[in-house]
Parts: sequence; structure tokens; C-alpha cells
Amino acid sequence: MTGNVIFIDDDPDLLSAQIQALELDGFSVRGFSNGPDALKVITSAFDGVIVTDVRMPRMDGLTLFKRVQAIDAELPVILMTGHGDVPMAVQALKDGAYDFISKPFARDDLIQSVRRALQTRDLVMENRQLRQAHAALLDRENPAQNLLLGDSPAMTYLKQVVVRVAEADVDALITGDTGVGKERVGRALHALSARKNRPFVHVGCATLTEDSFQAELFGIEAGHRPGAARVIGRFERANKGTLFLDEVEGLSLSQQAKLLRVLETREIWPVGSESPRSLDIRVVAATRTDLTQSVKDGQFRADLYYRLSGVSLRVPPLSERGDDIRLLFQHFLLGAATRLNRPPPKLTQATQAYLSRHDWPGNVRELEQFAELCALGLDSAHLPEGTHALGLAEQVSQYEEAVLRETLSQYAGNVREVIAALKLPRKTFYDKVTRYGIVIDDFRS
Repeated sequence: MTGNVIFIDDDPDLLSAQIQALELDGFSVRGFSNGPDALKVITSAFDGVIVTDVRMPRMDGLTLFKRVQAIDAELPVILMTGHGDVPMAVQALKDGAYDFISKPFARDDLIQSVRRALQTRDLVMENRQLRQAHAALLDRENPAQNLLLGDSPAMTYLKQVVVRVAEADVDALITGDTGVGKERVGRALHALSARKNRPFVHVGCATLTEDSFQAELFGIEAGHRPGAARVIGRFERANKGTLFLDEVEGLSLSQQAKLLRVLETREIWPVGSESPRSLDIRVVAATRTDLTQSVKDGQFRADLYYRLSGVSLRVPPLSERGDDIRLLFQHFLLGAATRLNRPPPKLTQATQAYLSRHDWPGNVRELEQFAELCALGLDSAHLPEGTHALGLAEQVSQYEEAVLRETLSQYAGNVREVIAALKLPRKTFYDKVTRYGIVIDDFRS
């Protein structure tokens, strides 16, 4: 693992020896003999870790730590302390220092502490970059960018098509697997069109019964039922705007025939009406099934299919949008944290690994639900549907990870006490922590 380290010690021999040791392990190190000189190069953009002695002239390590905190409270600082300074260092940990190492220390202890600190810093910097990317997307004036997040080739192409179709003001059919975001595409078509200031009306076709279809979509004329007021149907509510027919494959053949007539005439007959009402409306339908096969099977009218599919847009599954997963996740996570009035959690190594290896069969909807779990702090207990039965080795690993996390929580992240309680060699403990992506800082209060 490579990374940037600022090393500060007023002992020139120790400074030179530790710089050499860190560089041999692949780290890029800048050495300083005092705190004031080091502070000149430390900024919130620094993507590394700071290692400093506590007892130094001009500025001691604790003062330096507080100055670094003022620059960036999430910059990891490792303190090197003499035996007599341990109580002071423990208090510094409570105040936000990343770790401390008692002199004399083994080279491996320093290397392991620096590696863990760099992993933590990498997570912080990645979170910041994603927040900035998220904010930049939402700052753009183009509504399609807000509704259709992502810069993968598949999404870039889709957004280009959406812009062209929106300007054409024609009916459209949106296809795609469950959870890919078909309604978002429909809303983007509306938001980019001349109808953007008019209603966007959603209709869940799968929930419409034969009895409710006519009244729900076309409305009921006043006086049709004694004392009943006029009921305005969804078509009329969407007049001058866009009607979105979700899961259009859920309509029965008789309902399809009635819909086809409206699309052809742009007129509706409310229940009890003696004359039709004209409509100026755009219809966007969405389906998760192959309607061409439904037509062959006699379950969907061919004339309605051809009427709807004159312009067809396919929304790609998340499996074709690998480059967008991190950005989408961060967008949903920040949105969920804001909605739940909770601080956005750190993007842990375990979460990163899950984001990378999971195949997301539920697509964007599943990713959004996972982000909600993360915002609530429930992601560690999350298991995707269809998880295979675990073998013995995997079960042992899960148990081992759970014990580590439980013990870290019990001792508030105090590594020395955890190692003593579990009777583990220091190196073995850190090897296991790294293997399971455990961030010790998460357990420190």
C-alpha cells in the first residue's frame, strides 16, 4: 500500500531512520524537525497521515494536533509518546487523535498504524469527492441530470436520447427491468419538454380493476350519482401535461381497447357524460416485460403496442452502469441522511466492498434501499435476497468478524484492551481487522 506521510520529530537520527523505514514499505514521506514548518504544508486537501512526536521544542505534538484539527478534523494524526506521556495520549485519542505509539516501538507497529490511518483518510477523501460530484450534478440547470444521475456510457447515451424525444413531444414507451428507474426517465421527458410547468400524472396500471378503470382514468360526470360531485379522471388531470402509465402490461384486453381509443382520438368520455372532452396530452407508458412476446401470446393488443412504441427508450440495468454505482449510492445516502435528519455515515471499507461485488438484481431501487439501510446504520446486518448457503469457512469468518466488532464496541475501540480480552497477538489482531474491513475509529467515542 502506498500513501503520503508527514513525519515530525526533533531527533534527527530517529527522523531519518523512520523515514527510511516507511519509504522501504512504499510510502511517500516528508520529514520535518518541528511543528511550525510542517504546518506550512498541511491543508484539508492533504490525502495522507501525520505522525508526530509529542515532546518537541517550539511546538509540542498536542498543540500541533489541535492546529491540524482546526485545518481538518478528519485528518488522521498518530502521536509518538514516551512511557510517561501515555495518559496524555489516551486523552488525545478521546479528543480525536487517530492513534498513539509508545516509544520505543517496533517498526511493524508504526507501519500497521500508518496503513490503517491511510485507509481511513482514503475513505474520507472519497466521501468528499462523491459529495462534491453529487452537489455538482444537482447544481446543473438541466433537469435530466438531476433525474438521470450517472456518467457511464449507457446513461450518457440515454440522456442524449431523452433530450431529443422530449423536444419532439411525442408519446413514448419506456422499457427496462424492475427497479431501473423508468419513472425517472418519464419525469425527465416531462421536465425537458414544453409541458414542464403542467401536471405529471402517474397511473399504476396493475392496480386498476375493470370496475375502477373507467372512473379512475376518465372521471365521473356530476349528477351521475344522486348528490355526488364531479370526479375528475387522471386523463383530464394531466391535460396540457404528461400522463405516465406505469406497468402498462397490467391492463386487461378490454382496458387496452379503451386506452387505444383515447390515444387515437385524444378524447375521453367521463362516466355519465353526454359528450366527449378533448385532451392535449402526452402519454408515456412504461413496461418491465417484453410486449412483443405479450402480443404473440395474445395478452397485449398489437395495435396498442405499435401506437405506444413509435418511440421506445430502454433504461439499462445497473449491471451495465458499473461506473455509476458509487455516485448513485452517495446521492441516495446523502438524500436519506438529510430526510432522516442524521449525519451522513462514513463509507466504510465493508460497504465499499459490498458495492463493488454485489450484482444488484433489484437495480437502482435495490441500491437506494441499501443506502437507506446505511443511513440508519443497519448496513452491516444487510444480506441480499438469494444469498447462498454459507460453507463452514465462511460461517467461521462471519462469527470471527462479529466477535471482533462486538469486543471493539465493548471496549470503545481501545485496541490494547481488545487484544488482551481476545488473547490475540497484536499483528494477528490487525491482520484480521484489515481482512474484514473493520475501521477501529468507528468504535471510538
